[in-house]
Amino acid sequence: MSTAEGFLSRLTRRLTEDPEARDAEELTDEAAHTGAQRAIDCQRGQEVTMVGTLRSVETNGRACSAGVRAELFDGTDTVTLVWLGQRRIPGIESGRVLRVRGRLGALDDGTKAIYNPRYEIER
Repeated sequence: MSTAEGFLSRLTRRLTEDPEARDAEELTDEAAHTGAQRAIDCQRGQEVTMVGTLRSVETNGRACSAGVRAELFDGTDTVTLVWLGQRRIPGIESGRVLRVRGRLGALDDGTKAIYNPRYEIER
């Protein structure tokens, strides 16, 4: 296969594959290269470090009485980040990539959560 055929093959695959699946794969690869843990492998009570993209952010209001709540997706699973007592956190917005550290817990509905995580904005 020539270089041009290889390029066309990769381009065709990239254009036809599901963008959500591609994003999930890229996030999983990024987490693996940075030494972060995969959310799907983590258990409640564990001290964890994760890298992922914020899918949604809710600030102190009716929907989020606990402060700032964000949904972090690392390509394998979703973890809810909760900052208690905050109304807004500069830089915490949908689409950002974060590295978070904290103890994995759970919300009342069983969803994985980290309360007051330490974080670094990756991009």
